[in-house]
Amino acid sequence: MSKRDYYEILGVGKEASKDDIKKAYRKLAMQFHPDRNPGNKEAEEKFKEAAEAYEVLSNDEKKAKYDKFGHSGLKGGQDFHGFNNANDIFSHFSDIFGGAFGGSSIFDDFFSGGGQQSRRTGRRSSGIPGSDLKVTLKLTLEEIATGVTKKIKLKKYHTCSACKGSGAQDSSSFKTCTVCNGTGEIRQVSRSLFGQFVNISACHNCNGSGKVISNACKKCSGEGREYQESTIKISVPAGVTDNSYMTLRGEGNSGKNGGHAGDIIVIFKEEKHEFFTRDGDNIIYELFISYPEAVLGTEVEIPTLTGRAKLKIEPGTQPGKYLKMREKGIQHLNSHGAGDQLVKINIFVPDRVSQKEKELLTELQKMKNIKVPE
Repeated sequence: MSKRDYYEILGVGKEASKDDIKKAYRKLAMQFHPDRNPGNKEAEEKFKEAAEAYEVLSNDEKKAKYDKFGHSGLKGGQDFHGFNNANDIFSHFSDIFGGAFGGSSIFDDFFSGGGQQSRRTGRRSSGIPGSDLKVTLKLTLEEIATGVTKKIKLKKYHTCSACKGSGAQDSSSFKTCTVCNGTGEIRQVSRSLFGQFVNISACHNCNGSGKVISNACKKCSGEGREYQESTIKISVPAGVTDNSYMTLRGEGNSGKNGGHAGDIIVIFKEEKHEFFTRDGDNIIYELFISYPEAVLGTEVEIPTLTGRAKLKIEPGTQPGKYLKMREKGIQHLNSHGAGDQLVKINIFVPDRVSQKEKELLTELQKMKNIKVPE
């Protein structure tokens, strides 16, 4: 079963800050904590799933790999810890959990009776975030082997050149939001078994800015963006795989009214090669030689991803044997070195022979070293 997106698990956007990621994890950890869900296997799995997502997204290096290449960028799971049970999570995140389910930890404010003030990270943008775009990019094995830079043209929403994305005709075209009275926040207080909760959310009327537009920009009709063609440069690293992807942050559709831009998700498609098949970072080439060449040995010239090269066939080489051409394959993704070119030896068997050839083969068949050993 394919892994869920880590951002989707935590319920945060790709632009989320470390504090946002931590808060989202804290909320899920509270919801699915084993002490609150005794014997519930589904809750335990979601608890572990949230911990795995938090471990990756809270680490700058791991997050950068995940943002570019998704789960495949984490080297098949080697770049995150992996959790077997709740105790394993408590041990790994001891600085967060503190005294397990109490004590000094990220859960403190849930048990403080609501006495602590929430920390504000700043007023939100009034804009609506732009959407992501998906692009399929076809690549040859030669391009994948060493990496390549591609340019593509696409149409997308850009920030309006007249209002610079604000959506307003001029700076005087804003007025204070009457729903939140300019604070940009809506507060709701509730009480529960664990104390008082203050839920603070962005104002739905002004989207958290505290202001609304009274006079819209004439060029973009208040959207803050225009639809235009763009040329995008994509630097593809060596070693990508078929259906893997990379993310170009902020290159997607611009948001409405100054909202941050979405991303471009570039999905790689590996084109079928004339000579080679791929096996991880190795490539396989099928070589056909004659029976005399297999017996006596020979030297042949064969294609590689970077041109043609000579390959020596030793006397007595058996069909089905693989000869290795070191580091003639595909460069490893995000690391040094490259795979190999594996040359599989096949014996060419003609389906037509002349009369003279038939006579020679008949004679050859009778010879001692030619017969199959009994």
